[in-house]
Amino acid sequence: MNSDPHIGFALELVHADILARYHSFLGDDVFFNTGTDEHGLKIYRKAQEEKKDTQAYVDEYAAKFRDLKTMLNLSPNLHFVRTTDIYHKVAAQELWRRCDKAGDIYKKKYKGLYCVGDEAFVKETDLKGGKCPNHPTMEPMLIEEENYFFCLSAYQEKLLEYLAREDVIVPEWRRQEVIQFVKRGLEDFSISRIKEKMPWGVPVPGDESQIMYVWFDALTNYISTLGWPEDKDGLFKKFWEDGETLQLAGKDQVRFQSIMWQAMLMSAGLPATKRVVYHGFITSGGQKMSKSLGNVIDPVSIVDEYGTDALRFFLARHVHSFDDSDFTMERFKEAYNADLANGLGNQVARIMRLAEDNLTDSVAVSEEQKTMQPSFCALLDSYNYNAATDLIFEHIAKADAHIQEKKPFFLVKSAKAEEKEEGIKIIERLVGHLSMIATHLSTIMPETAEKIQKAILTNTMPETLFPRK
Repeated sequence: MNSDPHIGFALELVHADILARYHSFLGDDVFFNTGTDEHGLKIYRKAQEEKKDTQAYVDEYAAKFRDLKTMLNLSPNLHFVRTTDIYHKVAAQELWRRCDKAGDIYKKKYKGLYCVGDEAFVKETDLKGGKCPNHPTMEPMLIEEENYFFCLSAYQEKLLEYLAREDVIVPEWRRQEVIQFVKRGLEDFSISRIKEKMPWGVPVPGDESQIMYVWFDALTNYISTLGWPEDKDGLFKKFWEDGETLQLAGKDQVRFQSIMWQAMLMSAGLPATKRVVYHGFITSGGQKMSKSLGNVIDPVSIVDEYGTDALRFFLARHVHSFDDSDFTMERFKEAYNADLANGLGNQVARIMRLAEDNLTDSVAVSEEQKTMQPSFCALLDSYNYNAATDLIFEHIAKADAHIQEKKPFFLVKSAKAEEKEEGIKIIERLVGHLSMIATHLSTIMPETAEKIQKAILTNTMPETLFPRK
């Protein structure tokens, strides 16, 4: 956390929120967590560059990330964890103690190249032109010091057993990628830094001269947020031990989330994560986003101009669930006008105007129209947000085609009673269909869904949902 929230982070939060809302709709108890990783050399250096107290620096940025809850209309029960929180530090130290007790932590002198951007050691064979592929503008540091190490190599077979379950990583080809990586052999990794050189972090238990490696500390947030280790409220047992745990992460997190973290949990005698879903990167104009290139997409400015649901819609339908996707404002505006202004927004206005002008009472919505279709559920169960959103818009297209074919706007003006009655029935069916659309939209575009349902309940045409831009 050393920069403003970017569109990639917004993607991850929106995808997670769609799943949280979906499972809550189904009646599942959901614990939805996100937060900020606030330790590490990268953050410490940035705070020094700006001549700010490090805690004050992370407080400033944490507030910006916390504001995303409102800006992206995330679930009201979202829990926000900060790795500088006292309870998190306690949990990270306890995890260390348990791994140490298991005999998986030792101390040795080490020399290697370190990428500050990744907060990870890199091999020379992994470099491209002498630079880390993920941070080509950064020169890797040569670090030589005595640190603590975690015995990752001892967990190769256990990790392969864990990875043998087909649904443990989504998509499947990522799982195969991880399996092949583990099969090639695992190396122990450094889990501490000398405090004298890098004072910003969680102290190593029993050795105040060392600070925990940022990833050992940060990954613990998945369980610290649940109140582990004390678990006074029983959340850890309910959601981590007895529940279905799910982590969402970018493709650059694979080694951290599905290898290192799982081995740490195994070492500490804790259940492994049930499933990790990995998404791709968002590029802009075919290039990695960068301030120097001037192609960074700011989610805040999009929300300010187009609204929260417009951004949520685009991230769900037009950004691939698993692969890299290109995001340009030209593509966004085109989709906004075609799908939202001319599509969904126009349809809601047409149907509800017909209802307001021709129906005496609001339409009674059926239980079926309040229920999510199995085909839609199956798509969200497989994390296919694109196809799930496509399905909703197929229903929107069907309603438009039905209006054009049946022409209820003509029938209700007919002098023939039977034609007028038929026109009324068509409008009622269209309103019911619109309610079904809103039911499914509640996961992806909750604000819009609420406006549609309110319009149906009051039998009124709402204000323009998506003004053409």
